[in-house]
Amino acid sequence: MKKGFDNDKYVKIQSEHIKERFNLFDKLYLEVGGKLFDDQHAARVLPGFKSDAKISMFQELKDDLEIIFCINAGDIEKNKTRGDYGITYDTELIKIINKSESLGFKVNSVVITLYKNQPSVDKYIKKLNRQGIKTYIHTYTKGYPTDVDTIVSEEGYGKNPYVKTTKKLILVNAPGPGSGKLATCLSQLYHEHKNGVNAGYAKFETFPVWNLPLKHPVNIAYEAATADLKDVNQIDYFHLEKYGITAINYNRDLEMFPVLKNILTRITGASIYNSPTDMGVNMVGNCICDDDVVCEASKKEVLRRYYNELSNYKLGLVDEDTPQKVKLLINELGIDDTILPVIEAARKKINDCGLPSIALELPNGKIITGRQTDLLSPASSLIINAIKELTKIPDDVDLLSSNVLKPILKLKNSNNPFENVLTLQETLIALSICSVTNPIIGKAIDSLKKLESCEAHSTFIIQDGELNSIKKLRINLTCEPEFLSDNLIN
Repeated sequence: MKKGFDNDKYVKIQSEHIKERFNLFDKLYLEVGGKLFDDQHAARVLPGFKSDAKISMFQELKDDLEIIFCINAGDIEKNKTRGDYGITYDTELIKIINKSESLGFKVNSVVITLYKNQPSVDKYIKKLNRQGIKTYIHTYTKGYPTDVDTIVSEEGYGKNPYVKTTKKLILVNAPGPGSGKLATCLSQLYHEHKNGVNAGYAKFETFPVWNLPLKHPVNIAYEAATADLKDVNQIDYFHLEKYGITAINYNRDLEMFPVLKNILTRITGASIYNSPTDMGVNMVGNCICDDDVVCEASKKEVLRRYYNELSNYKLGLVDEDTPQKVKLLINELGIDDTILPVIEAARKKINDCGLPSIALELPNGKIITGRQTDLLSPASSLIINAIKELTKIPDDVDLLSSNVLKPILKLKNSNNPFENVLTLQETLIALSICSVTNPIIGKAIDSLKKLESCEAHSTFIIQDGELNSIKKLRINLTCEPEFLSDNLIN
């Protein structure tokens, strides 16, 4: 894979820049947007960016920081799901907390925002508390967003409990957007200043990249990724007017800046920020080392997002305007399906065999395919073919022992032909068992790591366990917006 991003430089200068910012205050509440761990979007559009770059950067500041996590009570009640891995926000939050603590970070607490006495939320709070995780409850802020006098008063932020913090840098993060990070930061600032502490606020958002052009493919890819949120990149007109410098932000931050500046001024007595861009600390744009590589990767990401939203529309998860918006971005970039050759390869395969199929492009550029068989799902067939190709195992060699397969298939025993085959997860488990007695299979399993960042396209929507297995292999997957069968259960 060609690199377009200098990850080592990023970790170094980003941590230095954040340190400069928090040295302006007694405490800095840093709102961290996006994913603290495993930022796959950034890794895809900035080849060379490591998916855990953020947390690696914060490792440089670990002694000075603690983390507050936020989660919207409504998201807990609705079982809102994180799209990339198909797990709910409440489950994801516990995973993030456990991973943070395992790396030696101090997790202060969880703030449950917009709480409305939901029974499911009460159960979740008990679950957190029984795992030793302290929780705080925030309700709707009276007066928000227009009545600043009420917001910055004992009736507004003053009604929220104060989260006691001891470090100089407090990261405020969440499992997804709309979790109440900003409100939590501002509430904390209110209490800190009330107690005579000079606390400040800043924002750490990776995208859009403020010092790239408005129509740069990296920034367009961000619009595609947030199409369901209706985010639109815009020139930061506050920044342009104050400094004469063009900077990029997005509509929600620009719309809310006058209110936010007013609140910050009311809390702290003065605001050091003249624009939304001033609030940010992002240094990603300074670490791109090959713009052509980054542009190509971002264009591919926009196309992936289009197919993802087409599938989401088919599944009833988004309205029609979401894929339509991404289609407009595709037209703006002047790209089509040919930038991902696996799309045409998968379509050709299903036309030739008449069975659900998947195509995958290997690191050397060769495209292989897999189809539904009497034994294997299309994904299983594809991965078997891929590891044979990567390890030069002849096609007529059976990797799976019948002694291992028979009991698995006996347990499945389904009348549905689409269910009575080995899923990818089952296939990988069967391969692992067979590798105990066959070293060739062990070598084949080791080759799976070579599939990371490879492109794949399916002629049907892959869901649930199969989807999770593919994503664990770090394969970039797109799907035709078609169901595997006419049976809606599938």
